[in-house]
Amino acid sequence: MSDPELDELRRRKLRELEQQAVREEAHQAQRAEADAQKQAILRAALTPEARERLNRVAMVRPELAANLEAQIVQLAAAGRLASPITDEQLKQVLAQSEQGRRDIKIERR
Repeated sequence: MSDPELDELRRRKLRELEQQAVREEAHQAQRAEADAQKQAILRAALTPEARERLNRVAMVRPELAANLEAQIVQLAAAGRLASPITDEQLKQVLAQSEQGRRDIKIERR
């Protein structure tokens, strides 16, 4: 390849990388905005005690906490929550979700 062709390939690759970086920044900004909206909805939909409990559950079982958060956001967005969810109500929901879970115990002999 001659130098002009090589320079053109380099410029094209540099433009592609810059465009990709811009797209990634935009995507990251959208995720941050969506997360901020979700947190605002959760603050309004949960009492402080219930939020603390949900945060503790997220440390131990992140998938369960993510599912609960999604359900709470859906209920709040649909207007089906008359008042904020209390800690006791959240405990009941967690207990119901644990009923279907199987515990596996290993005994050594």
